Amino acid sequence: MVKVVVVVVVVVVVVVVVVVVVVVVVVVVVVVVVVVEVTVVLTSLEMFGVRFFIRLTLLVNGSEMPVVVVVVVVVVVVVVVVVVVVVVVVFL
Repeated sequence: MVKVVVVVVVVVVVVVVVVVVVVVVVVVVVVVVVVVEVTVVLTSLEMFGVRFFIRLTLLVNGSEMPVVVVVVVVVVVVVVVVVVVVVVVVFL
């Protein structure tokens, strides 16, 4: 009985941690993208800004940041699932 409780607690904690990590990563990415976009728009209002605006927008939109984030999230989730499975198997 104690083993089952421990396993359940561990699984719940791990799931909560994964959710928090994923949410934080997504929020950070969204904030960074929004800040960059706003900065770009403000910069584009200045002289010679249009050329700068186009360059920065291409830079942001063409960046690998979203890909990196997706990869990180997937890796974290996979690791967590493996850990949970191992813990459950070991305890049960």
